[in-house]
Amino acid sequence: MNLTKDFLLQLSLVGFPLGIYLAYVLGHIGPVTHIKLFITLLWGSSIALCMSFPIYYGTGSHIDLRIVPLLMGTLYAGRRAGFCLAMFILVYRFIEAGAVPGFWTTALALLLGFSVVLYAQRMFEQAAKGKRLRIALLLAAFYCVLGSVLVGVLQGVTAESLLVQFILLNVVVGIVATMIGLIETMAEIHTMRKELHNAERLRLIGDLTGVFAHEIRNPMQVVRGFLQLLDSPELPAASKTQYIRLSIEELDRTNEIISEFLLLGKPVTDNLEKFDVGKQLQRTVNLINNYALDKNVMIETTIEPDCFVNGNMQRLNQFMINIMKNAIEAMPNGGTVQASCIVVDKSHIEIHVKDEGVGMSKSEVERLGSPYYSLKKNGTGLGMMISFQIIRTFGGTLQVYSEQKVGTEVIARIPCVKYSPSLESSSLQSG
Repeated sequence: MNLTKDFLLQLSLVGFPLGIYLAYVLGHIGPVTHIKLFITLLWGSSIALCMSFPIYYGTGSHIDLRIVPLLMGTLYAGRRAGFCLAMFILVYRFIEAGAVPGFWTTALALLLGFSVVLYAQRMFEQAAKGKRLRIALLLAAFYCVLGSVLVGVLQGVTAESLLVQFILLNVVVGIVATMIGLIETMAEIHTMRKELHNAERLRLIGDLTGVFAHEIRNPMQVVRGFLQLLDSPELPAASKTQYIRLSIEELDRTNEIISEFLLLGKPVTDNLEKFDVGKQLQRTVNLINNYALDKNVMIETTIEPDCFVNGNMQRLNQFMINIMKNAIEAMPNGGTVQASCIVVDKSHIEIHVKDEGVGMSKSEVERLGSPYYSLKKNGTGLGMMISFQIIRTFGGTLQVYSEQKVGTEVIARIPCVKYSPSLESSSLQSG
């Protein structure tokens, strides 16, 4: 009974890092900084706990599941992380018990067995999902068998030790198989979520392409008209100067429109940066204003200064475009959209987008963010689902208040960062 209880304790000690890894690393759409260091510390803490609460059997002999976090940390964080974890095991074992026979057994097992793990790590990194599982299981089985042989040679063999080593082999192989399966499955889901983000961004670009084409055509027609006037020999010099100046202004406006469109179509990177949300909201309004005018919608803005946050600027721009577009489309007969960015509690900023559209019922609001649920004809619901996910990557919350025949207000609340002059300059460069 004690043996079962001890194995269950060890199982929980190697299981908690997996839960953190799946929730924190793979649960985020955006990047996690210093990922390899994070994984190394995570599995290192698991090793320390496993070695601190071992499974005792026989006359003072003990084992633990340290091979599991050692193997997982090496395979997913790389050789350098694996070497650090192996050295940590040796140092911890020496501090704990000194240069006893068990220490030399551990050192010899690491020297012989872990060398094979380090060699196979590169193959694991480049392999597909099915092959990764086979590599990990072979490494786990090999290390356990090697450890059992070394313990038998150096410390002797008993019936009880053989039974415990056999149980250990099966437990380790089972745990590794489960962990690899979960991590690889979650990694596939994570990749699919990122692809959904990109697909939704491309859909937004497609929806706005007609507006951009119209906006580029207008100034080009104006410039063409001025050029025709400039061809007239009777045109006064003052008029020529004025027409040239107006033509340059129209060409500059065209260049700005093209730059905005290219920025929207730029592939989303995983870079985190500090930026002013207020400036990005104003940019979004400028970008979508003609789309709004085409729908008989006016956009009013209230933007406070120094609304700085830390995160992926492209993803937040995607969120704001999506929410603004939804607000405009919610008013088929035209109206006003109120967009604002304010600082609240000196620790958060809030983005408000309020329309005077058809509104939603309470049950419809509750279902927002669910895939394939949309109030639009031929809608997929992915836009709102991704909008919720984007705000979560900023550590924020998204709330929707709506009343039928009155309108809807969307409020995104995001933790802010302190303002500094260097932030302003970097924001201006990116804008």
